Amino acid sequence: MSLINTQIQPFTAQAYHQGKFVEVTEKSLLGHWSALVFYPADFTFVCPTELEDLADEYAEFLRIGVRIYGISTDTHFAHKAWADTSPAIAKVQYTLIGDPTGRLARAFDVMIEEEGLALRGSFVINPEGKIVLCEVHDNGIGRDAKELLRKVKAAQYVYNHPGEVCPAKWKDGNATLKPSLDLVGKI
Repeated sequence: MSLINTQIQPFTAQAYHQGKFVEVTEKSLLGHWSALVFYPADFTFVCPTELEDLADEYAEFLRIGVRIYGISTDTHFAHKAWADTSPAIAKVQYTLIGDPTGRLARAFDVMIEEEGLALRGSFVINPEGKIVLCEVHDNGIGRDAKELLRKVKAAQYVYNHPGEVCPAKWKDGNATLKPSLDLVGKI
């Protein structure tokens, strides 16, 4: 069953955010747009490249009202240690959630049970707490923050403009479509 248009499930997790330990719950994700970015583990290879890429684009995510949450099955203590030792992770200003029990990874269907790690999963949550984007990669395939940003902007556009949809390769400011009988077979 797809997670698209489902409500986020209740959870409580410990996280590391800008030098402090904080608690994050499903209520933390309400009232604004959120991007949950699952990754396998701290102190690895592809993960720091992705998190640094997100850090480089974070100001733009904030500008459009999106909070980012990086999530792995490490603890919030491991996230702090990683930020203290990695120049790439030291750039991260968004919240890093610890999921050592794998509860969140299972709720978002990205848990690799035999490894105790999460797949690379990206989820966009709208202000009402509904999942509107879900993308899962094999762990050998890194993601591009600009592509996630483009998709978030498309999700926001559709949310704010009922009756319109964004075609392939849509970018902010481009034309959209208004589905109708007149368009069938003409695109």
